Amino acid sequence: QVQLVESGGGLVQAGGSLRLSCAASGRTFNRYAMGWFRQAPGKEREFVAAVRWSGGLTYYADSVKGRFTISRDNAKITMYLQMNSLKPEDTAAYYCAAQSYGTIFNARDYDYWGQGTQVTVSS
Repeated sequence: QVQLVESGGGLVQAGGSLRLSCAASGRTFNRYAMGWFRQAPGKEREFVAAVRWSGGLTYYADSVKGRFTISRDNAKITMYLQMNSLKPEDTAAYYCAAQSYGTIFNARDYDYWGQGTQVTVSS
């Protein structure tokens, strides 16, 4: 099986920073892309950022562009999300996901999901 484990969430004041990590373990699989999604209470799960594993092309939601940076370490099979200038609107459960092939922005095309890590930004 494939397991994705997120870490790095927590409480932070507005304007602060957090760095999320997502480590993959278990069976190896073809990684076309890995991404981050988030879901706030009462809201739909939304795309945050993604990285295409081969070549490292990155994609961002407009709401986080310029503040968040996604990266990957192929040797460690780990993905990171550096979040700066955090806003209360960023408060959500953040989920790591991976896909072998599909649409970068579509949650339905992701094959594996982590359990989520909570990010709470106080005003």
